[in-house]
Amino acid sequence: MSTSSNSSISRLRQIEEQLTERNMGELKEITGIAVVEGTEWTSPKKVSFKPKTVYARDIVLKVEACGVCGSDIHCAAGHWGPRNNPLVVGHEIIGRVIEVGSGCKEGLKVGDRVGVGAQALSCLECSRCESENEQYCSNMTGTYNFPYPDGYISQGGYASHVIVHEHFAIPIPDNIPSHLAAPLMCGGITAFSPLLRSNVGPGTSVGVVGIGGIGHMAVIFAKALGANVTAISRRSNKKDDALKLGADVYIAAVEDKDWHKTYANTLDLIVVCSSSLTELDFDRIPSLLKVGGKVLSIAIPEASERLVLRPLLLKGISIGTSVIGSPAEIKKLLDFVSKKNLKIWVEEVPISEAGVAEVFRRMNSGDVRYRFSLVDFDKEFGA
Repeated sequence: MSTSSNSSISRLRQIEEQLTERNMGELKEITGIAVVEGTEWTSPKKVSFKPKTVYARDIVLKVEACGVCGSDIHCAAGHWGPRNNPLVVGHEIIGRVIEVGSGCKEGLKVGDRVGVGAQALSCLECSRCESENEQYCSNMTGTYNFPYPDGYISQGGYASHVIVHEHFAIPIPDNIPSHLAAPLMCGGITAFSPLLRSNVGPGTSVGVVGIGGIGHMAVIFAKALGANVTAISRRSNKKDDALKLGADVYIAAVEDKDWHKTYANTLDLIVVCSSSLTELDFDRIPSLLKVGGKVLSIAIPEASERLVLRPLLLKGISIGTSVIGSPAEIKKLLDFVSKKNLKIWVEEVPISEAGVAEVFRRMNSGDVRYRFSLVDFDKEFGA
């Protein structure tokens, strides 16, 4: 039997289990700030919509904060293809549990503060799921704009409530405020996962390309793990910020014509956090790596639509990709941030039609240092 057939059977078994044990719940309507027209994506509107069915292992959250991720902008603007309208985006969600499904078994209870990232469901049965690689499951369901097995299109966290499988709701440590915890659920874990899987620690040297929403967190985390950190940007305008974040070396790759020679053979790992490599000669990046070094990209920059091997120069280095992180990795990140008392750079914006429009416009123009969190959900949606 093919892998595809196995996946389909696993999917059907999951649906059957959910349908036979479902608990319809008390929540009858959700209110959110949604994109309603493709051409008017920067003018979102307040809408109400029917919630998904609360199945046996689902929980219901009352949202209190939601980070604004670059993915929200790409999806809202239609950069990633067709979008289901109206659509509520947002997958950096912090909320309180107000209902627990009848089949939940992972210990969550009403009143717990939890976070939800970019993944709302997986099959939980395949080899990837069983090895704590749920984000790479072929039956992964995203937190918004994805179909669930029953056909419901997932809606995100710019809303009063969210319903999600308990496995993808992660308890938040008490000492991390909600507005700082929110961006960790997607942007933060996207930066942390490649560091964790590359065993970054004392004695390692890490380069971060792109000092933005995710890149600034990568600098903070790599430094806190004990690495020597090199921040790589196009120009020197972010140098002061990068050094405050913990970078040991700053490269302005457009202004310094010899950077690839000056810092050759100095890095064990380079994490590409930029969605744009305009003006940056990416072919020079491999020269920074030691033998056995790696380039890991958490994005697909427009300048990298094809892989050219020549810049790798047969120097014993590798290039790869990474996406979000598993629930187990998110728990490790939250524990790490809590114990180290790390503070990412976040600006709070009250959620409303005007507030979401503001963050959409400012994110689209790069006017943020370095993340937004939407807050004051009770004021907009009611207690």
